Amino acid sequence: MPTQHVKELLGINCRFCSLVSKANGEDLIGTAGICEHWLIMEVPQPWPQEIFQENPIIKSVIDLFQELIIQHKVNLKPMLIAPDREYSHAGFTRIFYYYRPGKLFSQFEKQEFVVPESKAADLLTAILQQLIQQPNNLSQFQQYQQQTSEIRELMVCTHAQVDLACGRFGTPLYRQLRKEYAAVSHGKLRVWQTNHFGGHQFAPTLIDLPQGSIWGHLESGILDLLVQRNGSVDDLRQFYRGWTGLNKFEQIAEREIWMQFGWNWLNCLKAGKILAMEKDGDWAEVRIDFTLSDGSISGAYEARIEVCGEVMSAFNSAKEMELEAVKQYRVSRLVKVE
Repeated sequence: MPTQHVKELLGINCRFCSLVSKANGEDLIGTAGICEHWLIMEVPQPWPQEIFQENPIIKSVIDLFQELIIQHKVNLKPMLIAPDREYSHAGFTRIFYYYRPGKLFSQFEKQEFVVPESKAADLLTAILQQLIQQPNNLSQFQQYQQQTSEIRELMVCTHAQVDLACGRFGTPLYRQLRKEYAAVSHGKLRVWQTNHFGGHQFAPTLIDLPQGSIWGHLESGILDLLVQRNGSVDDLRQFYRGWTGLNKFEQIAEREIWMQFGWNWLNCLKAGKILAMEKDGDWAEVRIDFTLSDGSISGAYEARIEVCGEVMSAFNSAKEMELEAVKQYRVSRLVKVE
């Protein structure tokens, strides 16, 4: 149950888990999750909680999807986006496929298709089959492929049916980004509403693709820096959940490197490695290798991450909030070793 302090601090808004997390000073870093493949499809709203079990197109590939995850251990993240009045086309379905291009990388490679609705299930099947080197018919969809590798896609969770916080805080952020940034980007930026992708308690939360970074507790005043990248990187520290090319402890180290390195860090190809870890996760030692694509800069950092305390957080919005202790971490040592 919430403490009286939290209730007084949040007042009537105590029902939103993201306000509890923010008020208690929860550090977001390390919560992005690691991902090697993203498969994202346009599906009209509303999205019930069980949309992945109820949508007929998704149901047609669910067995293949589960085979990839369970048997072949493919790290694949499925997502939905809402059709947009400007971007979308009646009778057609847009499908994004992003994938990790190599061991060291800076952003995900992108394939985008806009196919007739009747062909969406076949395209999903072909994409999934290629991930396990099965025969596929992906070549037949070449005519539907879009040349949009230069377009940045910002994806904001507004999935209120899963958690009220995502609708309450994600929707106005989505609208601001859509109106004030995408509309004046000359086609270089699109902003989408997405279903839940993890972390209700960090709403409003956002995925920045093709980079693959995830953000949370976003505020209106920080959007200029997030989108334009025209100020101090350190001002983004508290909103950064991590880069999905790395695991939890590697993400924690990567943030510290980025804060020191500056914006050029985004152009570096990167890979992480766990060197040692305590079984309960109270500390870990990691290595982050990096190089610029032209080879002009390369090297490695090693870091030690340690528990430095805990905060009470809520994982779901409710009238009567249940709080749980969440470990907080710090980078106690960071050295450039190469």
